[in-house]
Amino acid sequence: MPAIDSKAVRSRRRLSRLAAAGLIVLLALGVGGVVTTRTMIAGIAADLPPTPDLATLPVSTAVVDRAGLLLRPFTTSGGRWRLPVTVGEVDRHFIDMLVAYEDRNFASHHGIDWLSMLRAAGQFAGAGGHVVSGGSTLTMQVARLIEGEPTRDLNAKIRQIVHADQLERQLSKTQILTLYLTLAPYGGNIEGIRAASLAYFGKEPTRLTTAESALLVALPQSPEARRPDLHPAAALAGRNMVLDRMVSQGVISAEESASAKLEPMPSARLQFPMLAAHLAQEAVAAHPNARQVALTVDRRLQAALERLGAAHATEIGPKVSVAIVVADQASGNILASVGSAGYLAQESNGFVDMTMAVRSPGSTLKPLIYGLGFELGLAHPESLIEDRPTAFGGYVPVNFDGFSHGTVTIRQALTESLNIPAVVVLDAVGTARLVARMHRADANPLLPDNTAPGLAVGLGGVGVTLRDLVSIYAAIGRGGTPVHLKDGVTVLPEAADPAPVLDPVAAWYVSNILADVPPPLSGSPGRIAFKTGTSYGYRDAWAIGYDGKTVIGVWVGRPDGEPVPGIAGIVAAAPILFESFDKLGTPVAPLRSAPPGVLFASNPELPEPLRRFRHPNDDMVARKAAPQIAFPADGVDLDLGLRSGAGRALIVKVRNGVAPFTFFANGAPFGQSAFARQDSWTPDGPGFVTLSVVDAEGRSDAVKVFLD
Repeated sequence: MPAIDSKAVRSRRRLSRLAAAGLIVLLALGVGGVVTTRTMIAGIAADLPPTPDLATLPVSTAVVDRAGLLLRPFTTSGGRWRLPVTVGEVDRHFIDMLVAYEDRNFASHHGIDWLSMLRAAGQFAGAGGHVVSGGSTLTMQVARLIEGEPTRDLNAKIRQIVHADQLERQLSKTQILTLYLTLAPYGGNIEGIRAASLAYFGKEPTRLTTAESALLVALPQSPEARRPDLHPAAALAGRNMVLDRMVSQGVISAEESASAKLEPMPSARLQFPMLAAHLAQEAVAAHPNARQVALTVDRRLQAALERLGAAHATEIGPKVSVAIVVADQASGNILASVGSAGYLAQESNGFVDMTMAVRSPGSTLKPLIYGLGFELGLAHPESLIEDRPTAFGGYVPVNFDGFSHGTVTIRQALTESLNIPAVVVLDAVGTARLVARMHRADANPLLPDNTAPGLAVGLGGVGVTLRDLVSIYAAIGRGGTPVHLKDGVTVLPEAADPAPVLDPVAAWYVSNILADVPPPLSGSPGRIAFKTGTSYGYRDAWAIGYDGKTVIGVWVGRPDGEPVPGIAGIVAAAPILFESFDKLGTPVAPLRSAPPGVLFASNPELPEPLRRFRHPNDDMVARKAAPQIAFPADGVDLDLGLRSGAGRALIVKVRNGVAPFTFFANGAPFGQSAFARQDSWTPDGPGFVTLSVVDAEGRSDAVKVFLD
């Protein structure tokens, strides 16, 4: 298409206006009366609607990703899909075909193509006062679209001519073309090239095939009669008519036209994109008058994770939802926010944004608890700690499996997510300190009104959101430095020098331990540092993890808070976490290197105060339960191969009690251990045997078994 704002165009404007006035006189005479031309033009011009401002023209709000790619559009207040678009955002081949078909002299005329108008006037006179062809230019069509009036009436045609002249005075050719691309009707409530391309082809109009361009040129002429989803034959005929015209005008070759005619027609209107639906809804609520709102998310990643979450939710159950949050540790930008397993899923209440729902975090706060213990100098990852029944007033925590594991290292206690050691450490560091550090991490834990945080906070007795946990783990992954999560919806002020969540050494200890947590069956060990959690009653399954660059949080459960039998973080959420890291499309970034001050040592090499975790007030919190033989169970038969002469040793295991333990077989001692909670005994032959154990306080337990 030639330049559309040339000096030649501007120089012809005065002549064009004079010709317009003359034609209007002729048309007025044809209507049936002599009218003062100037008065008539002035009267029409005074009654015209104001020329739209492209910057304020009502359009659908478009929520886009960090690169400007469409995530979710919203209809206008009138219920129409009319997306903002510029000439540069439309396939150039379509522009050329549109101008060639609708208005070949668009670049040179001043709103009215006189040859076409004279031809139309002659046809009008020859048809006895009936309009045969309109002769409308693109500018005149824009005038009609602005006014919303039909053009089969001669008075309307005169008004359209005056309006077109006014538009050409006030706007550039590019602006006029932009108005057409925005307002042209395409059937139903679809207006504009961008909405039409998305509705019929499922893509932006930046790259259109020849067949697609031809259909989009043909549709505005008869937008209802040629709708491909309702009238495919008429749509096909209209498209092919445009293709034939393009061949006759030399815009495309006959071969290109023939190939385009073989391209299938769209048979239905497609759904508009609805990615990051919850976040997009929040963005529109926060910016109701915005034409476009840019989020921090990445469209490709968002789409991949929405499919991933929906697939896993389907496997677990129809009422189960999944939420995923991905954030960049350095900037805090949220790269993906999956609020549910499907925004329109009714059974699982998909409209509820579970990234912002307040739920019980289960065991996911344990890393922060142990991190505080490291920071305060109370422990080292290799410090020993007792996992035995312990009462704290009326609160008696138990492990997830119901067993106590005796003396373990802090590393083992965290990797195995033991409850009792975590509460012991929390009691030592203080619940108020834990909650304060959560606030430093930009989390907002919810506690019952007018109550102080209790020790149950450490095992999930507090309300948090998925975003809260992602924020906490992002701070740990950054070496203890907090990061403010950003999504593009609201901009909150950040502290100039925020207080650390953990000191760098403590944060590194935590990351080093979490990198050792056994992965799910679908995951590879050592790839990321992560922690799982399961809330009381199997209501929430969590998995939060990070590498050196990205942090990802996953929640699985029912939005209505009902239990999901058997659901657990390692089973339901952890596989989604590891697959989410795979969807990043980049290699896993290594965790931060050890900062100065990290102590690399085994337990015997630690300084004496760090070899064993000592609660500052051990005497008040300890409630030592009697020892119990965990294996073998009382009354069982065990095949040790004794009759064949190749007998094996019997391993006797004990839980609870206070070390050291003394083990007995038929009253005869066979072993004593300072810290270990098991010992082995080799029997002389088959038969019944009574096994017993005595702890350091003289308490005992015994079982009777048959050995074979």
